[in-house]
Amino acid sequence: MKRLRFILGAAALATVALTASPVVNAQENGNRDEYGKVVRGPYETNRFGDNWFIGAGGGINVFLNDGYKANIGPSIDAGLGKWFTPAVGMRIGYSGLNTNYWADNPSVLGRTLDKEENRYQQKFGYMYIHGDFLWNMSDALGGYKETRFWDMVPYLHAGFFRAYGVDGASYHNNEIAAGAGMIHNLRLAERLDLVIDMKAIIVNGRVNGSEDVALIPSVTMGFAVDMGWPNFVRTSSVIGALESASVDQIAALEAAAVALELANATLEQENLQLQNANNALVDQVNSLKNSKDGMDPAEFYKAMSPVAVYFNIGKATLSVDEMQHLDYIAKNILAKADKQAKVYITVMGSADSNTGTARRNQNLSEARGKYVADLLAAKYGIAKDRLVVKSEVVKAKADPELDRAVKITF
Repeated sequence: MKRLRFILGAAALATVALTASPVVNAQENGNRDEYGKVVRGPYETNRFGDNWFIGAGGGINVFLNDGYKANIGPSIDAGLGKWFTPAVGMRIGYSGLNTNYWADNPSVLGRTLDKEENRYQQKFGYMYIHGDFLWNMSDALGGYKETRFWDMVPYLHAGFFRAYGVDGASYHNNEIAAGAGMIHNLRLAERLDLVIDMKAIIVNGRVNGSEDVALIPSVTMGFAVDMGWPNFVRTSSVIGALESASVDQIAALEAAAVALELANATLEQENLQLQNANNALVDQVNSLKNSKDGMDPAEFYKAMSPVAVYFNIGKATLSVDEMQHLDYIAKNILAKADKQAKVYITVMGSADSNTGTARRNQNLSEARGKYVADLLAAKYGIAKDRLVVKSEVVKAKADPELDRAVKITF
């Protein structure tokens, strides 16, 4: 019967190990994008209270050391852990209860001869407090999948191992132990897993008063409960949506953006040229205004000619800015000229020939001259018989903006 239990325990270990490998590949097909590619992250950083778990289970262990015959003993596990990413986590755990084996000679751990085995059964209790580094191989290789039924989690562990006597035996020993293990998480519900924990503890043989290195493999089965938010949120959903967008739409948007940048650059350059010309005109007018009272009228009008206002391309009306310039010219220069009986005001409408047809440009220059002359008469009260309206089309130049104007001379 004892030998049968040992065989069944070993068979359970082998069955779990042999069935584990296909699980990763068999269940990953539900975690792929529209192109069939496994999606592995990245993921949002979880909060401190998220992705915790607590679990406990019971099972069997075997004590292996050179010179002794193995036997099966009871084992329990309990642990508290946290997942930092879908693939990486840590756990603090307790493993123990007691273990036993057969020896040829009696000791403080067992003095009764078993006639069937013709050996002495040695038995001691143990307690192993350990920290575990967890690696979820299923999520790491197959991509995170919230509803995956079977997760494989290999891990490394190390900690404090204490052996002690049972059944009244006065014995104890403290050692540092380490090892490796494999957890199989079977999803039963959103927050409940069935857990099969396989591990091997490597510890100094002094734990049972012998030499060499002792090995304590164990298999336990139990349950784990998730605490806090149990899942992870992938941050690549926006990136995936952009990648799946139409290539033609993206190309069209990029071309439109380039065209807008070029148009803005051209407008900014034209506006800068007009602003510089207007600033120069304002400076000239201010300078002359400060000195005009002591200047001969003939010299004044000669110095002031010509003054100009500028039009946008294809327009025969002034912008708001240029209306302010015309208002300044009319009140500070033309008003004085209107009071001089022998002074006539020539209004010369002009257009550039860089764009448009000859006929269109001629009509545009005439319209601009008439527009300004009408404003001077109607808005500023300058007599029409003092206004001489002319028009011209200027040959193509490098700065056509300066020829889209009305020039006023005396």
